[in-house]
Amino acid sequence: MDLLKNFSSFSLKKRVSTKSLVVFTRQLSTLIAAGLPLVKALRTLYDQLESGALKDIIKSLAGEVESGTKFSEALSRFPKVFPGFYINMIKAGELGGMLEGILKRLSEFLDKSQKLKDKIKSALMYPAFVMLVAVSILIMLMIFVIPTFTNMFSELGGALPLPTKILIATSDIIRNFWYLIPLIPVLIIALYKLFVRDINRRIFLDKLKLHIPVVGNLIQQLSVARFSRTLGTLLSSGVPILNALDTVRDIVGNEFIGRAVVHVRDSIKEGEGVAKPMEASKAFPMLVVKMVNIGEETGQLDKMLIQIADNFEEEVDVAVSGLTSLLEPILIVFMGLVVGFIVISMFMPLFSLARLIE
Repeated sequence: MDLLKNFSSFSLKKRVSTKSLVVFTRQLSTLIAAGLPLVKALRTLYDQLESGALKDIIKSLAGEVESGTKFSEALSRFPKVFPGFYINMIKAGELGGMLEGILKRLSEFLDKSQKLKDKIKSALMYPAFVMLVAVSILIMLMIFVIPTFTNMFSELGGALPLPTKILIATSDIIRNFWYLIPLIPVLIIALYKLFVRDINRRIFLDKLKLHIPVVGNLIQQLSVARFSRTLGTLLSSGVPILNALDTVRDIVGNEFIGRAVVHVRDSIKEGEGVAKPMEASKAFPMLVVKMVNIGEETGQLDKMLIQIADNFEEEVDVAVSGLTSLLEPILIVFMGLVVGFIVISMFMPLFSLARLIE
């Protein structure tokens, strides 16, 4: 048993991609639907996989289930691989005797979530690449081209214009401290993590993010889509609403909206519905609140939440496309201004020299 615990703790450090988890869940659902007992289904999947983190984890799961541990409890040994909503849905499936259906829903849920992430990543990849190339070119200019002009200006003598002084000083800093450039993003991330360590500052910052032009709307749509799909999937799988909200609170991706979910949960414990505390929190769009209210009144809250998620995921897709279309001209204007500043700064001393010669 100690060996099994050590093995589990070692596997906890390993990473499993969402795509691998989707495939595992879908295949496990198919095998169970075909009539295989859970342990045999896990062993079958273990035999099919190549060596890796997921193979080791499946071996551990099969061993624990075979020894009498519930599947949901075995999954809980690997919280970095199987999220809270995954374990809660499996637990509900075990209680209701519908593990096959729950696994199918889980695979669909994970698949849709992954596709949304992939869309956002692929849409932002091009602007990020352009920005990286542009910054690299600017750094090369500062290191290799500007010093040539600096030497020429030194030989000519005379006072340099302020823009030229700024450019030369920037070039000197980059040439002398170029090895610190890769540390800048690391320092920014470290300072950000230090700042958000306090829960109140994190809530304030996440609330502030929602008011950023264009980007704030996208963040809210993404958080609402994640909230709605996860909560709707959990409720349709038989997970009690209080347990479902506990799980949803940790995956919305925004601390301000997460705090609103906690208020909703507390209000439900006191006998209120879902829509009123959602409206009071001011973290959710009114359209979402009204649709949730309709879902409560008709007794189809889970279906309404799934519908909200579908709508908002489509809006996220449109918003991301719009954002990338907006980023391209912004990058072009930014690069034009920077290059323009460099050209003007380099030629201003030459113009001054030409006037003196005349």
